[in-house]
Amino acid sequence: MNLRTSSKTAAIVFVQPKPWPVFLHDLIFWRDVKKTGFVFGTTLIVLLSLAAFSVISVVSYLILALLTVTISFRVYKSVIQAVQKSEEGHPFKAYLDLDITLSSEAFHNYVNAAMVHINRALKLIIRLFLVEDLVDSLKLAVFMWLMTYVGAVFNGITLLILGELLVFSVPIVYEKYKTQIDHYVGIARDQTKSIVEKIQAKLPGIAKKKAE
Repeated sequence: MNLRTSSKTAAIVFVQPKPWPVFLHDLIFWRDVKKTGFVFGTTLIVLLSLAAFSVISVVSYLILALLTVTISFRVYKSVIQAVQKSEEGHPFKAYLDLDITLSSEAFHNYVNAAMVHINRALKLIIRLFLVEDLVDSLKLAVFMWLMTYVGAVFNGITLLILGELLVFSVPIVYEKYKTQIDHYVGIARDQTKSIVEKIQAKLPGIAKKKAE
């Protein structure tokens, strides 16, 4: 939640935050260059740190860095107040007074929303592993086979780094060259559909199912 404070009145003005889908859309499309640059740079540094150090070390250093900043600022403001003999109080008082408790209603809403996605994922897993649709299960098998080669070259952190680079670059590139990309994607989709139809025609079970 965004806050704007006045130096004279120390009043807090609450700005209605954007819904998460809109916020993420604006973030990955670089609508606010400073905000996106900060998020992209911070997360990339964290991922690169995780690639070089252990999770415990990275988390510890991040907490130490945050504490260093807040403690230094707290001491600095205390010294300034003592020198100027002002009574401004705690520099983080506005944030300490914020009500950040999660209500039971909000918690249940988050849980219910998560359960919808979890149930959908479980149904998909059951469909794929119990071969409800042979082609879909074969697609998963081929994808997992390809991932074995990917895993032999890249580790999880490297994939996350590549994923972040793609998330913050592909959408803006697609937006700029949408017409050309859609043209080539359409050609690839038609070729893939043609190959899948040929495979389905050679599988007796699927051909029979379509005929019915």
